[in-house]
Amino acid sequence: MRDRRGRGPRGPFALPGPLSPRSVPVHRGPRARFDALVADVLSALDKHFAAEPDEVEVVVEDVPLLPPEWSDEVPLSSVVRSGDLTRIVLYRWTLTDRANDPEDLTDLVWQVLLDRLAEVWQVSPDDIDPRRR
Repeated sequence: MRDRRGRGPRGPFALPGPLSPRSVPVHRGPRARFDALVADVLSALDKHFAAEPDEVEVVVEDVPLLPPEWSDEVPLSSVVRSGDLTRIVLYRWTLTDRANDPEDLTDLVWQVLLDRLAEVWQVSPDDIDPRRR
């Protein structure tokens, strides 16, 4: 197996075949890692989504669209309501920029998502946090 110029594994072991049926582990980029983190948090909160009557959709975007005259702190997330659907938008670059390391990013995503869900469902964030039990 070759790794010339830091571009990752090349050669027969990098592809599925008789020598490596499942091939080498796939490299995940920053966007895929962040999406997987959000998916993990949402899967831990599945029972709350089933119990609440309001339909909530969680979406990840790179950055918020802000007017040129914006002078406040850039938001980490937003809540958009349209009819019966409520959409929570998480801003990947803003969250990643505020976190110091991957563990801090995980905690920040949990905090922001719990705060926004608590706002939508009108409950305390501590009531829906499965990590506190």
